[in-house]
Order: sequence, then C-alpha cells, then structure tokens
Amino acid sequence: MAEAVPAGEPLDPEAVAAFLRAHPRFLTERPELYRVLAPPQRVHGEVLADHMAAMVRTERAHAAAMAERADGVLAAGRAAAGMTARVHEAVLALIGAGDVAECVSVAFPALLAVDAAVLCAETPMPGARKLPPGTVTRLLGGRAVAHRSDADEARLLHGEAAALARHDALVRIPGEPPALLALSAREHWMLDPAQGAGALAFLGRALAAALGR
Repeated sequence: MAEAVPAGEPLDPEAVAAFLRAHPRFLTERPELYRVLAPPQRVHGEVLADHMAAMVRTERAHAAAMAERADGVLAAGRAAAGMTARVHEAVLALIGAGDVAECVSVAFPALLAVDAAVLCAETPMPGARKLPPGTVTRLLGGRAVAHRSDADEARLLHGEAAALARHDALVRIPGEPPALLALSAREHWMLDPAQGAGALAFLGRALAAALGR
C-alpha cells in the first residue's frame, strides 16, 4: 500500500513517476482520472496513443451521459409543462360548470388527456362515487397526489372504467368530507409521475373551491 502524503506537502514528481512505473495498471483501473489529466501535445509511441485514446473514450462517455441526463430533464420539463397547460383548461371548465361531478366525468378526460376521471367522496355527494370511510387517508396518506400502477382498488375508484385503469393518479380534494379525484389511463405515459404533480395538486384545490368546501 502506498504511503499517504501529509496534507499540505507537495508531491515529489519523481516519486509519482516511480509509483506509476511500479503500478502500470493504476490509471487503467481508474479511468475517471483521465478526465482531470492534461493530454500530451503530441502522441509519441503506442503507449501514449493508448492513454490518449482512453482519455478520449472517457470524455466521450461522460459527454454522452450528460447529454442523456439533459435530454431526460428536458423531456420531464416538457411533460410537466403540458400537464400544467391541460390543468389550466380543466380549471377554466370548472369555472363555467353547473355540475362539478359531471364536468369531471365528461370534460376532464379530454382536457387532461386521460381515459377516465371520476369524483370520489366518503359521504354521499351528487354524481360522486361513494368510498368507505378512511379510504382517502389510506390511499393518499399525507400526499396531495399519488401515482399508481395496477392497483387493487380499480373497481372501487373507477367503476366501469376499471378495465382502463392500468395506471391512475389520485388527487386529494382538500376539506371535509374526505374526497379525491381519480384519473385513469391505459398507458403509463398518459399519467407519468414526472408530468406535473404540482399542477394536479392545484387542480384538487380548484375542485375544492368549485364544490364550495
């Protein structure tokens, strides 16, 4: 094992060179170090050419990983922006709606680009699906929005649309009695968790206002 150098003391270049000669695979086993090494101005001989190629490969791999990460962030941002715009349209529909539950079941699927939407409450509410007491807390806990896949309660929440509800998003509607908005979709991308959970939480608050809660 190499002896540690005290903090603050400069390394002896000859000692570093001797260490690398004694451990020829040191850089090969630590390719991340190539990113911090300055390459030679010219390539002299096969060994330096191999080191230069390793540095280039490492840098290209890093650049590709960063590009993939950036693409993912941009895609998530576009998806979230799309959901936010759709929620705005749904809120506008609520403002002019005479029947909130009907607006949810009839207008929301097209406006939110999902397969079905239903209003659910733990006490009788016109047009809403009746849930057993404690269901909202059990499903959402302290969350405003929950995304799920292949959940057991599809029939309870989505009724006739249960067959379409391979994926769903449950949105808390603040106030009493406990209530939620259940959105369902056949495809994951229609209700991707990256698509603006904050916008859906806002929609829940808008529903609470429309219901006068």
